[in-house]
Amino acid sequence: MITSVLVANRGEIACRVFRTCRDLGIRTVAVHSDPDADALHVRAADLAVRLPGATPADTYLRADLVVKAALDAGADAVHPGYGFLSENADFARAVTDAGLVWIGPPPEAIEAMASKTRAKELMGIAPLGDVTEADLPVLVKAAAGGGGRGMRVVRRLADLKEELAAAGAEALSAFGDGEVFVEPYVEGGRHVEVQVLADAHGTVWQLGTRDCSLQRRHQKVIEEAPAPGLTPELSSDVHELAERAVRATGYVGAGTVEFLVAGDTAHFLEMNTRLQVEHPVTEAVFGLDLVALQLRVAEGEPLDSEPPAPRGHAVEARLYAEAPAAGFAPQTGTLHRLSVPGSVRLDTGYTDGDTIGVHYDAMLAKVVAHAPTRAAAVRALAGALERAEVHGPVTNRDLLVRSLHHPEFTDGRMDTGFYERHLAELTAPEPDPYAPLAAALAQARGHSRFGGFRNVPARPQTKRYRTEPDGTEHEVRYRHTRDGLTADDDAGVRVVHAAPDRVVLDVGGVQKKFAVAAYGDRVYVNGVALTALPRFTDPSEQRVPGSLLAPMPGTVVRVAEGLAEGAAVTAGQPLIWLEAMKMEHRITAPASGTLTALHAAVGRQVEVGSLLAVVVEETPA
Repeated sequence: MITSVLVANRGEIACRVFRTCRDLGIRTVAVHSDPDADALHVRAADLAVRLPGATPADTYLRADLVVKAALDAGADAVHPGYGFLSENADFARAVTDAGLVWIGPPPEAIEAMASKTRAKELMGIAPLGDVTEADLPVLVKAAAGGGGRGMRVVRRLADLKEELAAAGAEALSAFGDGEVFVEPYVEGGRHVEVQVLADAHGTVWQLGTRDCSLQRRHQKVIEEAPAPGLTPELSSDVHELAERAVRATGYVGAGTVEFLVAGDTAHFLEMNTRLQVEHPVTEAVFGLDLVALQLRVAEGEPLDSEPPAPRGHAVEARLYAEAPAAGFAPQTGTLHRLSVPGSVRLDTGYTDGDTIGVHYDAMLAKVVAHAPTRAAAVRALAGALERAEVHGPVTNRDLLVRSLHHPEFTDGRMDTGFYERHLAELTAPEPDPYAPLAAALAQARGHSRFGGFRNVPARPQTKRYRTEPDGTEHEVRYRHTRDGLTADDDAGVRVVHAAPDRVVLDVGGVQKKFAVAAYGDRVYVNGVALTALPRFTDPSEQRVPGSLLAPMPGTVVRVAEGLAEGAAVTAGQPLIWLEAMKMEHRITAPASGTLTALHAAVGRQVEVGSLLAVVVEETPA
């Protein structure tokens, strides 16, 4: 019987496993890197062990240190979570060789499916060899791991060599394995998967389907169960193929078999030999706790002959600290507040006051809604996200809400190219014109000591704000009068109520309500992030035209070969590569011209806004 579980992971998934362990009366052990010393998963565990590492990125990849931590803490089982070492057969063997229980499939099954190239061979599918123009477009893909890391779509043969190198470097950093392969890229397909669970006694559960088509950079954003719109024949096909993969490998435990569906055909992609990030939608529909079932199977207990019948529909959205309009650049800083209303499930590895760092995945939380119908679940999730308080780094919250409301999604017509087609419209700024005024009135009330009474007409006060992340600047005016604060506005806006945390404005007879929260110079008004600007700008803070600034904190990992000051560059030419949260991000030339300054060097750590280079645009003759 398992009495103590070490989770060889961090963040949200570690917290989620600990929650089930607590419910079952099982002690918990966390491991952590130095940046994670005060992380929520560490605080949530009964015991915690520091993992020394050369860098924070490789700390959780040290199998020997994780096994030692389990033994030192007296754990008798290890749960790998997802990512990191979760699909590493050698790690699974090291755990069992140390006399510990491995809460996952047998190492042989992991080995058979952990390499996507070997998995395809097992299913009778061969990857592409020598790529020709006729094969384009193709997808470069990491043989190990997932989460979109080490994946590149290649549409020009001339780009293949560079993309192979970039994908390999990214895969090596994320998974410790730089092997990549090439496969055909199916345009307009849907990402459909089957959740499986098998015991050691020959019972295999197929827990329905999920649709994960809404993806950015091959990283899932919104997932749901069951997958909408599948014909009975197609549903039967994917279930049959999933069971074939399970039985072919002697699989035991929880896993997911993934497909790309185009028309009425399902193309096998891979089998993930671990718990998926999106497992909560399946739990909601089937009324199960998959982690509890993993523990049960690991203890050798049999599953029931049949799983429970599914009920209703569930939709999950991944809330990320990232700027979708800026190429999904990850964001960092203090998460002042995270609160999601409504009867939704919130799985997170953060709490108010935690810091979002640069070393790991930018996911803040998963928000899950379950309802009798798909339409009701989508509406509940969109409403909860719209009313959520997410105060801190810029997030993808608005993108999630707009995606859930988009007709292609509500009608179930989405595919993996959804964001390629609609990202511009989904990230277009939609500022609330009264948010800056509400911020100014709330701050004025917070600073006012005497209620604003004057014997003479008050002079207008002026405040300036910048909307984040689009950078639009606003100037608002208000007055202190004997009747309190008033808007200095020709549009007839009347101040009904103003307090530091709440403002009510009457606009044309309609009362608009604003919740306000301020943290230093950052103000949040009904979810709109505003930065209070000084009245005067320091000239030393101004950048010259053509300045290339770091869009995120990270490390410079590459500079274009031969790049030096005085070099001629062309618009769109990749100049500098940053690595943040195990993903590579390209900094390109904004225009054709001359590189007049280069401050980036391989290995340099940079913060948001750091000056990397300057390109002076060539003047037309």
